[in-house]
Amino acid sequence: MFDSFRKYNKIIMVLLFLLIIPSFVLFGVDRYQGNTQGEMVARVAGHEITRPEWDAQHRNEVDRIRRQAPNIDPALLDSDAARYATLERMVRDRVLAAAASKSNMTVSEERLARLFAADSGLASFRTADGKFDRESFMRATGRTPEQYEASVRADLATQQVSLGVSGTTFATVAQAAAALNAFYDRREIQVALFKPADFASKVSVSDADLQAFYKDHAAQFQVPEQASVEYLVLDLEAAKKNISVSEADLRSYYDQNSARFGTKEERRASHILIAAPANAPAAEREKARAKAEQLLADLRKAPHTFAETARKNSQDPGSAEKGGDLDFVTRGAMVKPFEDVMFSLKKGEISNVVETEFGYHIIQLNDIKPAVVPPFDKVRATIENEVRSQQATQEFAKAAEIFTDIVYQQPDSLKPAAEKLKLTIQTAGNVARTPAPGAAGALANRNFLNALFAPDTLERKHNTEAIEIGPNQLASGRVTQYAPARTLPFEEVKDKVRTQLIAQRAAALAKAEGEGKLAAWQANPAGATFGAPVTVSRLEMQSQPPAVIEGALRADTSKLPALIGTDLGAQGFAVVRVVKAVPRTPPAAELAKQENEQFAQAVGAAESSAYYDLLKNRFKAEILVPRPSDPTAGVER
Repeated sequence: MFDSFRKYNKIIMVLLFLLIIPSFVLFGVDRYQGNTQGEMVARVAGHEITRPEWDAQHRNEVDRIRRQAPNIDPALLDSDAARYATLERMVRDRVLAAAASKSNMTVSEERLARLFAADSGLASFRTADGKFDRESFMRATGRTPEQYEASVRADLATQQVSLGVSGTTFATVAQAAAALNAFYDRREIQVALFKPADFASKVSVSDADLQAFYKDHAAQFQVPEQASVEYLVLDLEAAKKNISVSEADLRSYYDQNSARFGTKEERRASHILIAAPANAPAAEREKARAKAEQLLADLRKAPHTFAETARKNSQDPGSAEKGGDLDFVTRGAMVKPFEDVMFSLKKGEISNVVETEFGYHIIQLNDIKPAVVPPFDKVRATIENEVRSQQATQEFAKAAEIFTDIVYQQPDSLKPAAEKLKLTIQTAGNVARTPAPGAAGALANRNFLNALFAPDTLERKHNTEAIEIGPNQLASGRVTQYAPARTLPFEEVKDKVRTQLIAQRAAALAKAEGEGKLAAWQANPAGATFGAPVTVSRLEMQSQPPAVIEGALRADTSKLPALIGTDLGAQGFAVVRVVKAVPRTPPAAELAKQENEQFAQAVGAAESSAYYDLLKNRFKAEILVPRPSDPTAGVER
């Protein structure tokens, strides 16, 4: 069949051309490309948010957080909860943007100009003549100035939407007092605690009981799936090792940057200032110049009187009392006209009158510390590291392409990529699908672990593709051994089963005893036995379980003393005698003011949240992926 195809391939190609091209014209290329935009994960006002957009936004946020907090645990940033939070923020931004557009909210040119003028970050992109350096801005931010301006406009417009609610919130002192007093409420209580440990000796269990408990709670006795893996990491440091730097290159770099490796020339001068600001009237400046010229003429005749003349005549409050002494400085410390003259004088020489924006100066050079440049051999290691660092980004890009190709083209081993790029194959055991507590690097990256546990990777023991695990960081790994999740044999966990069953039954006995005592003491309060009275609140728990505190605070204060029972689960049962309500000590005026402000902020946040919920409904905002489950849900505390 293939021989026939090769023989008549030109005829077949013409037929295919005649069949396919008209269909492109009639139906469009998009029908053949399929959905290239990716899975839709959310929708706002009829506009989609796709998974690639979500992934890109989350990467940007992770990179930003890592720059601000380099020591943060990567597993926290790469969790399902963190990713979902990014999507929620994207939806919120788009809801507020839709509301701003619907309300025709705009930002005036004057406000934008004031904002940009006050932005210290933008000031660094202005040249000496005040022009904006467009190219530097684009290199640093990855955006054009127009794109930046558009994003600022959008942010300011959406802020107007939220500030329309939160910015107008207020709360009265009475409202704040009612809420805060309830929060700071206190109770004097006595507690009788029935602990499961006190009933454990009364529990007896048979093998049949253990078997039944083991069968009903099999999930508690499972070993999760685990894998032994090996992996490679390519980063900038690894790329630097592959950079070849010649001795000639290092010496050339040293010659061009020698001043950076040593100390600059320093000069110590004294000066006399006759102040005359640049905006002073011409007559005032002329008068100041004339005084400076007269002082200079006197100093020419008696140079040794410079310090005394400075004390009596200089109008520089910082140096006059020190005889005009300015101590040692390097170039760049003084205004340019002053500096140019100071660095042209010989030791002991007195300058002519020098005009600056501050007035008129007479300068005397007192001392010179010449520049010191260390020899090449002393700074060679520093130079080599700098040269390698400068070339590392470009080298990483080349190495990344090689790395990606090799781990894909030779999927049965990481050794070829390791040898080619001089990388070390790392190994790890007991690796799970989710990052282990304290994990770092590749094993803390959820995308990398997902790739390791992908069906194809597990089945064939092939390399994963090159996974980006951070800025300028790629990893590839393979599973060498895999153990699926399994329930441990009964005999292996029998002691653990016994401990859990006894604890469960002891807690049930403690609860039954506590409920019995509660009923008896309600009928005969005189027979009750409690611990010493303690005063508790939500902020001062006095080592009491949270459930005891909540129960005591919810008791009816019109019928005190009162007895209540509180089921503490695995901690047993508590009978609580609420003796009396203890009013809050009135706070100092300053603290009360702060509390009222915080309460108003809380009210504003609540109103903003309610308004946002309204906007979500109005603009039909919905997230189409499920919220990740809380990993702590159902865990006994």
